[in-house]
Order: sequence, then C-alpha cells, then structure tokens
Amino acid sequence: MNLDKLSTQAVALLRTLISTPSFSKSENETASVLQHVLRENGVAADRHLNNVWAKNLHYNSSKPTLLLNSHHDTVKPNAQYTRNPFEADIHKGRLYGLGSNDAGASVVALMACFLYFYGRENLAFNIVFAATAEEEISGANGIECLLPLLGTIDFGIVGEPTGMNIAVAEKGLLVLDCEVKGASGHAARSEGVNAIHKAMVDLKWFRDFKFPLVSEVLGPVVMSVTMIQAGTQHNVVPDSCKFTVDVRTTDVCGTRYVLKTIQQHVACSVQPRSLRINPSAIDKSHPLVKVGQLLGCELYGSPTTSDQALMPFPTIKMGPGESARSHTADEFVLVQEVESGIQQYIDFLATLHTHYETLARPTQ
Repeated sequence: MNLDKLSTQAVALLRTLISTPSFSKSENETASVLQHVLRENGVAADRHLNNVWAKNLHYNSSKPTLLLNSHHDTVKPNAQYTRNPFEADIHKGRLYGLGSNDAGASVVALMACFLYFYGRENLAFNIVFAATAEEEISGANGIECLLPLLGTIDFGIVGEPTGMNIAVAEKGLLVLDCEVKGASGHAARSEGVNAIHKAMVDLKWFRDFKFPLVSEVLGPVVMSVTMIQAGTQHNVVPDSCKFTVDVRTTDVCGTRYVLKTIQQHVACSVQPRSLRINPSAIDKSHPLVKVGQLLGCELYGSPTTSDQALMPFPTIKMGPGESARSHTADEFVLVQEVESGIQQYIDFLATLHTHYETLARPTQ
C-alpha cells in the first residue's frame, strides 16, 4: 500500500475511533473497529479482551521483535468542551475530538506503519502491532495482560503525543493515601487532639523535602499533595485528616526506594495505591536511541506516565501530536501531524532495518 493511501485510511480510521466512545474498560467497539480494519487489509489480527494485535507476515522467532504499541481508550470529556467530543470535525487542518491527540493519532499512524512493512521480507526484526486498552487508568486488562500472549518482545515504540520527538525516559507514578489520627472534642473548649494540626507537620515535609539523587534526564522526584479531607462540622475537633500525595519517581529514585524514604520521615500512615507504575529509561547506546539521533529527533525525559511503566524491555515513547493537548477541552490533532507521523515512523523503521546489525553491535 502506498503512503497516500495509508494516510487517507489512517485519517478516516481516526475519525471513526473518535466517533466511537472508548472510555477505559469500555473499549469494546473501538477494538472491533481496529480488528476489522486490520483484517480488511489482509492481516490476521487477534484479540484478547479489548486488546487487538498482529504480527508481520514473515515473523521469524529467531529474529529480535519490535513492539509498536499505543492505546485506544480515552478519559471522559471534561465539562469545558465547546464541541461535541465525539464529532470528528476537521476545521482549518485541525481534527477535533476526544482521543484525537491522546492517543488516537499514534494508534492509526503506528498501524499505517505496520501495514507498510507487513508483507516485507527479510526484515532485520519482527514487528508486532498492538492497540491496547485501559492505559488511562493503568488497568490490569490492557498491555499488562496482553504481553504474555505476544511471545518474546525485545524492544518497543510506545505511541504517545511527543511531537515525534523521543522520550528516552519517563517518570513513574506513586499515589499515596495518607492519614493522621487525632482525638475528637468540642472546638469551644479546645478538647481532643486536632488531626489537621498534626497533619501540618507531614504536609510541610512533603512540600519541602528534596531527594538527594537527581536524574540526569528526568530531574528531581516531585511530590504534590493534591487532595485533603478532614472534619465533620465546624464545632468538632477532627479526629482524622486524610490526604493524597502524587509522587513522580525517576530512574535514579525508584518507586520502592521513594516509598521507604517517605515512610521513614513522616508520622502519618502511608498506603500506596500501586507499586506497578515504575519509572523507565533506555540506555543511550540502544539501537532505538541511535536511530533517533541519526534522524535528528530531540531526546528528552517525560514527566508523564504511560504503558512504558509496565514493559520489562527497552522502549522509547514517540508519536504525533503534543502532550499539552491531552485531556484538554476541544482536544485536537493536526491532520498534517498524523500524515507526517506515518512517514516518520516508516523512516524510523527503515533506518533501523538498514543499520540494525551495526547499531546492535556492542561498543568496544
């Protein structure tokens, strides 16, 4: 299939995906759409739950395997939308709609790239394309449950809006539910032990503490108190103060190290919601990074998390669109970004194929 036809099909598919609601855990219809399009193009696409995947025609288990992955679930539209989030309108080159930028553009561009190479013989590596579910909630029925079905994956490209630059590292996420206990009493008589007053010591620690190790790519660990609940009425001294902390971990300050450090310094109870969303980083000598450098891509560290956190092999994050548009009202992606993204993905894989043996050779 030539590039013009691939681009036309990709934009049409993106419009269909936008018009088909696919909130996390409810991606059944978009999964069906994606599987149908792959099969229409002669690809034997498989499905597990709401995850759709396929392997290149000449898949050879003796070769390394590259995963092309992005997600087709979306967040729910916020109240500030002025457009119908499910109408895939194109206006002045902008394709509007929920999930257009995050991460529909990456899904369709990666699929187009996969179709371009699908029947190619003698590739230096296998290609597996996977459009997965539940990324927006880090759910267990997304990429995590699919990976065991894909066979050995050696490295991957995760499609997220990066302006087609390359995130060589991304921060992990640690969400903490904390509670300080006090004792209730009558506010007029200053009875009891005020849990809010006790919590202020720990709240100040979360605000002021700096982890000594700072990542070269990702910078420092960032801790933000984002929610707080206490009290039942104005004249009762609160016996409990609960608060939530959003912690962004790094490649040099991993999830468990950060949690242990926090627990050693604060008096409140600390309950992590999950230890699964780990920071990730790829060695700068990896062939994926070297190809990015050959093609002039900007390399950077990403403060946002993705399904990279759940992948136990080297990955880069790269895709059309801009991260700042994600989860915003009247979300959009430029049609030209989708089209050029397809070309850039193809150029990336072609360069990787041409130079793979040289780039994969250990540095002396």
